[in-house]
This record gives sequence, C-alpha cells and structure tokens, in this order.
Amino acid sequence: MPNEVPKRQTYLPYGRQCLDDEDIEQVIGVLKSPMITQGPLIEEFEQAIANYAGTKYAVAFSNGTAALHGAYYAAGITKGDEIITTPMTFVATTNAALYLGARPVFSDIDSQTYNLDPLQIEEKITSRTKAIVSVDFTGQPVDYDSIRKIADYHKLVYISDGAHSLGAKYKGEPVGKQADMTMFSFHPVKPITTGEGGIIVTNNEKYSEKLRLFRSHGIVKNDDKNKDQPWFYEMIDLGMNYRMTDIQAALGLSQLKKINYFIERRNEIASQYNQAFKSLDKVTIPSKLEVVKSGYHLYVLSLNLSKLESSREEIFRFLRRKGIGVHVHYIPVYKHPYYQSIGYSSDRCVNAEKLYDMMITLPIFPKMTDEDVLDVVRVVTSIF
Repeated sequence: MPNEVPKRQTYLPYGRQCLDDEDIEQVIGVLKSPMITQGPLIEEFEQAIANYAGTKYAVAFSNGTAALHGAYYAAGITKGDEIITTPMTFVATTNAALYLGARPVFSDIDSQTYNLDPLQIEEKITSRTKAIVSVDFTGQPVDYDSIRKIADYHKLVYISDGAHSLGAKYKGEPVGKQADMTMFSFHPVKPITTGEGGIIVTNNEKYSEKLRLFRSHGIVKNDDKNKDQPWFYEMIDLGMNYRMTDIQAALGLSQLKKINYFIERRNEIASQYNQAFKSLDKVTIPSKLEVVKSGYHLYVLSLNLSKLESSREEIFRFLRRKGIGVHVHYIPVYKHPYYQSIGYSSDRCVNAEKLYDMMITLPIFPKMTDEDVLDVVRVVTSIF
C-alpha cells in the first residue's frame, strides 16, 4: 500500500446528516410550542411527503423499521406467509416480516444494477407467497414495471423498501407511487432526516387506515358511535406505539425543502467518482438503468480482486487509516447468525454473495466539499 499518501486531517464518514440553522430553528419552535407530539405537524409532514411522492396518502412512523412492520401488517401478512425480497439490504427489511410470523424468501440480484432481478422472482413464488418486497439499493430505483407485472399477475401485494430512494426518479416520476406501498427512511444518513423516522406512502385508502391503526396501539376514536361520550376510544386490534413526534416532523418539513439540492449534490459527487474511476481496470463503477435517476444514498465501488495484490480487508483498513470512512453495504441477510439459526444455513444467492465479497462503499453526502471528493479520489486511485 502507498503509505506515503497523506492522511486527511479530519475523518470523512461514508454518510452524514446535512443540517442548517433553519432546521434548528424549526425544531426549537416546536419545543417552545404546547405540543411536541401528537400535534398538527405530523399531518402537515405526511401531506408534504405525499405531495412530493405523488401519492394520496402518507403515514409517518417512529422509524423505517416500524414503517415496514406497519406495511406488512396493512398487507395482511401473517404467520405462515412468505415475502420475496433481496438479500442485499439491511436486516430491517426482513426482520419486520419475522415480527408477524412470516418467512422471508431471498431472490438473487441483477449483477449489473445490484437490485432484485425480476427474471429470478417467479421461481420463488409459492402458494404461501403474500408479497414481493423490492429494495432500491443505494438509492437506485428497481425495475418497477417488471416487478409490478409479476405482482399483479400472481395477485401479490407489492411493497417497496425505498429507504434509500426518496428523491430518486423512475421514468421521470418520483419514487413512491409505483408499488402498493413504499417506505422511506429518515435516519441521519438518508436523503433527508428527522433524526429517526419513517413513512409509508400509498394510493390505497384501506392500507392508509390500517397503517394509522397499527401505529397507535390498534386504537380508534369514533365520535359518531358515542356522541354522548366524547372521551370514548376503543382498541380493535393489537397495534404498536410507533408514532412520530412533532419534533421529528418539524425537522422533516424543513429538510424536505432542500431535498432537490441534496439529490443533485449526491449525483454531482457520484459523477465525479465515475469520471475518476471509470478507466481503472481494477475497479468497477456503479451501473444503473437508463430510465432511472438514482438518489445515490450510497456509492458502491466493486473491486476486481483477481487483478489486485491486496485483499479487500487490507484496502478497507488502508482507506480508513487515511481518513476515508469507507464501509460495506451489506452482508447478505441470510448470512447473519440469527438467520442461520432459524433455517437459512443453505441459502445462497450467487450474485449477491459475489457483490458482497468485492464491494466497498465510499463517502457520499451533500455536505462533502469538492476538496473532500478530491481527497477520496486521490487516496483511492493511489491504491490502483
């Protein structure tokens, strides 16, 4: 390794929130208000996200995992059902199905886009399959039309884990309305942040109603039924306490005003990386469908290990020593010890495992300066 390459003075993480004074002022305003939760800003934030995604409804949750749990509940997924999804995702995508007693079935990815391969989904469908759950890995939208056709043909619910892709576009349209339900995450490294938080967008009124029921203990308030008892409420199903706070909603509303800039800046950085690395035969830059605009939540570089003298681990450690906060996204879900312990020890998705073995995630977030980008390029190219 070229140890003479200078180390950055400050450590550059792979992702980081982008907050400004306006964001802080909006949060302070809520903290000074009478209601910091269950107040009016939740509905305002939900409507703003629905408008942005082009859907009729949006239901906010305390985090993205809770939102997925709600989506699976709304879809009627229960014990003994199966969902088909990708192994190249964070464990939340499949854990939320396990919470309901359902079984995730893993289907392989396309070796070019790293997203769920539509051509391999149908062979995974059984009489127990209830839903297809695609993931917009790294912020690149999946081949929505192809997966939609499969779901419709087999009468399956189509859920999109769009944790990475708020602000991305598919065929010129915002991601959000292509599936029956789409989840967006507001974790600090995501396209916009509410600290923690998640949301489901949908055009289906029944799903919207079930989502609202589930996030608040399964409780409904019905003034028409008990007009003489204005305090009346009743629990009609077993729900969770997955409510978002007004503090989070205030931050989300402020962040949403800047999302177009955030996405453009991520695309600019990705373009700079692509230009710098495309001629290197020891790495492969990301590939994407012509009909999509990626949100570039992550920038994944694939190492051509057969042409390298160093291992991925050595490269990873070298970059971190030089102040470049690389990461690896993700370990295929079925490889985790818990999943192995519940019967996934023989699962294998060849393309996903090959990608995992050779990928490395480079820093990409809106607050990166051009100098930050040049530092990444300088240190990465010094290896190859």
